[in-house]
Amino acid sequence: MERKLVVKICTGTLCYVTGGAELQSIDEHIPEHILDQIDIIGSTCADHEETEDRPQPPIVKVGDVIIPEATIEKVVTAIKAALGEA
Repeated sequence: MERKLVVKICTGTLCYVTGGAELQSIDEHIPEHILDQIDIIGSTCADHEETEDRPQPPIVKVGDVIIPEATIEKVVTAIKAALGEA
């Protein structure tokens, strides 16, 4: 079984109110031909608390890459890059 790229969207209150709410529809903005290669999950913390520099919300983690101040455009770009589509 092929391993999928995990995309964690922080759904914590601070991330949600600072723009994360719009990220909940990210799957509508991802090219259809790569949707089956990713798993999009919500998480109350996108593992950003483990970093020293505390990235600015909203936060999304694409694979092992943390995207601070995430926007749909930034996240889709990161997904494409992780999958070699950039």
